[in-house]
Amino acid sequence: MGKLRFLLVDDHDVVRRGLRSLVEAQAGWEVCGEAATGREAVEKAERLRPNVVIMDITMPELNGLEATRQIRKAAPETQVLVLTVHESEELLAEVLRAGAHGCMLKSDAGRELVSAIEALTQGKPFFTSKVAGILLSRQMGHAWSSDTVDFGGSHLSAREREVIQLLAEGKSNKEVATLLNLSVKTVQTHRANIMRKLNLHSLGQLIHYAIRNGIIAC
Repeated sequence: MGKLRFLLVDDHDVVRRGLRSLVEAQAGWEVCGEAATGREAVEKAERLRPNVVIMDITMPELNGLEATRQIRKAAPETQVLVLTVHESEELLAEVLRAGAHGCMLKSDAGRELVSAIEALTQGKPFFTSKVAGILLSRQMGHAWSSDTVDFGGSHLSAREREVIQLLAEGKSNKEVATLLNLSVKTVQTHRANIMRKLNLHSLGQLIHYAIRNGIIAC
């Protein structure tokens, strides 16, 4: 059986180094790539075809949820394990909706990362006990649906979620157009649709929405 290949995705070099140490301490495991932005993660996952992607939620250019969605489409055989510092029910529910195979709090990674990877490679989902408890609490409280979960603008299109993150990060319409290979007019149309759908009236409100919903870090 060949080596288990990993792509590490986090915008902090020190975190990636820590993950690399944990992964490479296991026999037969190797890191085939690293990514510091969500967009880079999608490109490398499609090109390198790792067995497992370890994905941080809060990433520049493309957040971890949207990157997970795109990786699951581009490389469906790749397992995605999401790491997060957030404990909100909405975020964790959206992690599942994005197609991740597992999720753990970053604070649990040192203790549980190896167990999580072993579960994923056996085709089993993995959630640490704390994450599982939060998800169970939500399930008992009310049903999950697209009407009750709005983390990251779940009723926006995939392209609109990309646009809102880039705008909230301070990029101009022209810069967004260049990054997404769109015309400026198309970006302006997406921007107008986003503002209408979210009932926002200024860039400041859009930025506040992005921070509040974990699309960008404050």
